[in-house]
Amino acid sequence: MPQAVTKAGHSSYGDYCRWPDDERWELIDGEAYAMVPAPSRLHQELAVELTRQIANQLRHHPCRVYAAPFDVRLPKGDEADEHVTTVVQPGLAVICDPAKLDDKGCRGAPDWIIEILSPDSAAHDQIRKRALYERHGVREYWLIHPVDRILTIYRLTEDKTYGRPDIAELEGTTAVASLPGVEIQWPQPESLRP
Repeated sequence: MPQAVTKAGHSSYGDYCRWPDDERWELIDGEAYAMVPAPSRLHQELAVELTRQIANQLRHHPCRVYAAPFDVRLPKGDEADEHVTTVVQPGLAVICDPAKLDDKGCRGAPDWIIEILSPDSAAHDQIRKRALYERHGVREYWLIHPVDRILTIYRLTEDKTYGRPDIAELEGTTAVASLPGVEIQWPQPESLRP
């Protein structure tokens, strides 16, 4: 999604809220990253399928799933929203603490984030956002490579870092460690056509 830094200078959520509604941006430590217009149809089909499965499993659960565009503000401390310098739009975010949710989106780390990689977003998601989510305490971070049908899972360890990732094929089911009882049933390749 994000391609490159395209707005000069250091920006905050206050600035971000004043930018045109027809533009999509992410801020990471004050740097603005433009997001590509629209992901592929395969990306969209997978995102809709995952959202459906997760939402169905969370019906009687306090956790909620949200799909992009959905602002996740990641403050450094207790600064006012206007001064937050990091706001991202994960592909999917599951938040279990209702106190983190407001009309603007989420303030604080989601419990589980899923990014579906595309050629334009792969480096950003695998490098910048992985480091960002680790630093802010996202308990579980999934990177899905839809064309190669590979899943990379990062989980916070006891020392609050992402250990070595688990890597699996998108086959059968995959349990979500941070949400006991929740699992993803991977669709067959023929049901998701590029």
